Amino acid sequence: MATEVKVPALGESVTEATVGQWLKKPGDAVKMDEPIASLETDKVAVEVPSPVAGVLGELLVKEGDTVNVGAVIATVEAGGAGASAAPAKAPAAQPAAAAPSPAAAAAPVPAAAPAPAEPEVAGAVTLSPAVRRLVLEHGLDPSRITGTGKDGRLTKDDVMAAIAAGSAVAAAPAPAAEAAPATPAASGAPGRAQERVKMTRLRQTVARRLKEAQNNAAILTTFNDVDMSAVIAARAKYKDLFEKKHGVRLGFMGFFVKAACMALKDIPGVNAQIEGDEIVYNDFCDISVAVSAPNGLVVPVIRNAESMSIAEIEKTIGGFGKKAKEGTLTMAEMAGGTFTISNGGVFGSLMSTPIINPPQSGVLGLHRIEDRAVVVDGQVVVRPMMYLALSYDHRMVDGREAVTFLVAIKNAIEDPTRLLIDL
Repeated sequence: MATEVKVPALGESVTEATVGQWLKKPGDAVKMDEPIASLETDKVAVEVPSPVAGVLGELLVKEGDTVNVGAVIATVEAGGAGASAAPAKAPAAQPAAAAPSPAAAAAPVPAAAPAPAEPEVAGAVTLSPAVRRLVLEHGLDPSRITGTGKDGRLTKDDVMAAIAAGSAVAAAPAPAAEAAPATPAASGAPGRAQERVKMTRLRQTVARRLKEAQNNAAILTTFNDVDMSAVIAARAKYKDLFEKKHGVRLGFMGFFVKAACMALKDIPGVNAQIEGDEIVYNDFCDISVAVSAPNGLVVPVIRNAESMSIAEIEKTIGGFGKKAKEGTLTMAEMAGGTFTISNGGVFGSLMSTPIINPPQSGVLGLHRIEDRAVVVDGQVVVRPMMYLALSYDHRMVDGREAVTFLVAIKNAIEDPTRLLIDL
């Protein structure tokens, strides 16, 4: 008996999603509640579990199709009988394929062509577009790389780590690359091949929202630099005790989130948003923290960060990072937010002009720390410096307020005691 697999509820006000990836193929055995497909909504990826144990039957939609909540996307043959039926179909298919062979002399030649293509199709089903692109670019064999994602699936970090370690073995089907170029330009000029990949729903949403922010807000960016010596010294002194007591590493984000909460209380306009012809001021700090995920940048929210300790903030951020890597962040965890902190420094960025996350009116950009010569008390000294960037909506935040906000962040980081005495 076939059981229908339906699109689950995706969250409040979310009515449709895009089929991002089929995690199983027709005929594969599946366990109850085992993910068989991944759906992409405007903000997160949602896995569709199998309602019963058995064998995956017909796939009613393709990757890239848009589906509504409650729509039937596949069937599962339930029970042990269904599981045993899968191997039975494979031998039956082989005689059928062999039967036409004596009927036509030319049949053996085309019959050999589909055979090597099978592993490539399987790889395309199990690899996300970003991972697939990396594997193709570096000529790797994904079966030789250990996956750390959910259910052992490969992530971008897995592939990059294998490349850096030199442990990734070149893929065996190299001749397929010669057959791939179908256009005259590609065949005549090695290295000029092109690949078209449909934008994921998440990437489409990011693109749309960023463009809306530029069109609707009067975005201006102001810069400052901060001496990280005091925070680095505090971190070096207490990081072992901190990790032993709280079970999480002491990073820099905890300091910056606390500093931002103090500055937002002093300059409430940066923690507000425009709604129609009104300005809504928030007396709480829900800090959106940009986190890198396999499918792009996601922005989960630390709720009521103003009332949290640095340890609680670090634990929350660590949990978000793990969920982002596994693709298990929920819509609720990314909804809202009154102010955003984006740390491009982890990727080596020296300076940038971040774009605000509507309807928020401000975003703080952090960058890499590097030793630079600065003048302190009339002497040229070398200090670990970081550039800070505050992008804000100039419709409601004046330049004086923006500069004051950024200076408050600078003062708190250069003298962390201010975070303890709220100064």
